Amino acid sequence: MSTTPIKIQVWTDFVCPFCLLGEATIEKAIEGLEVEIEWMPFELRPYPTPTLKPEDEYLPRVWKASVYPMAERLGVPIQLPTVSPQPYTRKAFLGLQYAKQQGKGNEYTTAVMKAFFQQNLNIGEDQVLKNILANLGLNPAELDEFVNSPLANAQHDADLHYAKQLGIQAVPSLAVGEQFFSGVPSVQALRDAVQRER
Repeated sequence: MSTTPIKIQVWTDFVCPFCLLGEATIEKAIEGLEVEIEWMPFELRPYPTPTLKPEDEYLPRVWKASVYPMAERLGVPIQLPTVSPQPYTRKAFLGLQYAKQQGKGNEYTTAVMKAFFQQNLNIGEDQVLKNILANLGLNPAELDEFVNSPLANAQHDADLHYAKQLGIQAVPSLAVGEQFFSGVPSVQALRDAVQRER
């Protein structure tokens, strides 16, 4: 039997509540299995596309109909953030690039989503992201380095292009080998997919 961890790629956007809920599903599905998760960027509304506002009709309706019921089923605390308009996430993804290089990509992704959906923090603000990095034992000054780095920005754009090439249009989207899921899969479906890759 192979001892190489099975890789799951997860395309996410930090302002998508289903991505936080999807993370809870992934954790349950991979329990006891040798799995490596790689979080991949997907900007639902890249600059200059206007971002959503919680006071508009759309977000409260979707949260009431879909987000809160799913969160209750999964036992995940979540609240509709009052940050208005919702932040762009490019900067947070450049922070993820740094965190991944330091082996803390999973922890960073979780912390950013929890900051937004559980602590109501504006994850578009430098200081919020720097505090997250510092809490993970990483150098907060590196955020500025990555935000201003042509290389890091080119890598981010290449990652977004890769997602487009794969036909990804919604998050979360997951790839387990050649198996692909759009949206939050069931725990059993994801676990079965991982088992098939072993």
